[in-house]
Amino acid sequence: MNIAHWLQRQAQAGGTKPALFHGTRSIADYAGFHARAAAFAGGLVARGTGPGDRVALFMANHPDYLVALFGIWIAGAVAVPVNARLHGQEVTWILDNAEASLCIATGAQVEALAATACPVASPDEVAGDPLPLVPRAPSDLAWLFYTSGTTGRPKGVQITHRMLQTMSLAYLASVDAVSSEDATLYAAPMSHGAGLYSLVHVLMGARHVMPESGGVDPREILDLASHYERMHMFAAPTMVRRLTDYAKDHDRDGTGLRSVVYGGGPMYVSDIEAALDVFGPVFIQIYGQGEAPMAITSLSREDVSARRALATVGRAQAGIELRVGDAAGQALQPGEVGEIMVRGDLVMPGYWRNETATAETIRDGWLLTGDTGHLDQAGFLTLQDRSKDVIISGGQNVYPREVEEALLTHESVSEVAVVGRKSAEWGEEVVAFVVPKDGTLDEPALDAHCLDRIARFKRPKAYVAVDELPKNNYGKVVKTALRERLAQS
Repeated sequence: MNIAHWLQRQAQAGGTKPALFHGTRSIADYAGFHARAAAFAGGLVARGTGPGDRVALFMANHPDYLVALFGIWIAGAVAVPVNARLHGQEVTWILDNAEASLCIATGAQVEALAATACPVASPDEVAGDPLPLVPRAPSDLAWLFYTSGTTGRPKGVQITHRMLQTMSLAYLASVDAVSSEDATLYAAPMSHGAGLYSLVHVLMGARHVMPESGGVDPREILDLASHYERMHMFAAPTMVRRLTDYAKDHDRDGTGLRSVVYGGGPMYVSDIEAALDVFGPVFIQIYGQGEAPMAITSLSREDVSARRALATVGRAQAGIELRVGDAAGQALQPGEVGEIMVRGDLVMPGYWRNETATAETIRDGWLLTGDTGHLDQAGFLTLQDRSKDVIISGGQNVYPREVEEALLTHESVSEVAVVGRKSAEWGEEVVAFVVPKDGTLDEPALDAHCLDRIARFKRPKAYVAVDELPKNNYGKVVKTALRERLAQS
């Protein structure tokens, strides 16, 4: 089933329901939303886009994002949402790897794509005669989600129509109820979890609200929650912390916030307890990853509100099997630490044109998440560590290898190792240990060098000059020693 059927059904059954909003301004009802998406699909076909072709979205959050996303699916094409904060060189690599036929971009994102050979157009430039929905099979590719791994290059996670359906139905079964009276706010990037959650809200005929700021402004978020009264949002833990701090400082209580689903990084117990003190029982935690999007586990509103199992990420969501396994993939007993493994319709069929990485990640139908943890007798999962060294800063994944490779191209850098350091503001922040060639460290020069090559949020927040990096007998850098040094200092 083409996942865009859900939008078509809403247009047919309740087309006058309000759908798209920019701030408090109404943009379209469901009939208008569907009509605009169908016209966008017709424009894609007129440009030569066919079923299975990849169309990238490199845009800040805006109502046109949802129009384009569903228009891509109506045309039977594959959406390639790209983080709007990435550097142009990073985006160009993704467009080339995906063999994108078109990139939809606006504003500053257009300027960042000056070097790409991929055709670029704004949403307004892609319009044509309304196109009937193109049928797709459940196993057909719908979303190509680019994540990164230990190789330093992004990998394209293949997300099918069936996976999106499974994820959305699991949300209703395991996370939260949704009705047409609800409004969902897109403050987090739509290229990630916030955009994935648009589907269940289309299915249920809810309202879709884009903040005029296009991002995370605590005052704006709380004002919109008060205006719409039944507001849902997906937030990284750092966003929850910012909302809490703002509300405390300005005597706000979060009136109108119905549900805040948080995930995408570690939530410290003290932070969620502080948020509960301010906002009350509105919080739900989820754990997932691109390879099994948004739906591995959930910690229910009732558990969070009762401050029960707050150090865990909850229990398995509906529609998946969850296991903690040993090195051979065999299930471990409760309390034993091993690799978190997932199986079911939620799991990707593999990485885009990367059979080696797929074989390393999927074993006998089980997804090896690369995360370690343990289950208890009640089925609650506790994350122990991230085996892939990913740094999660402000809800955004930063992969040390990408930063290291950028720094190593600077003439003054002999060696470098990048690790994460705990941060009250960002959850984690990037720190680079550098062995300078001439013994001196020019931080402004390294900053400028990084900004020319990688996204700003990946740039190190601190540089530490060292004479040598700690290494084991095999010559591999021992990053645990670097983290211990940061913890001691």
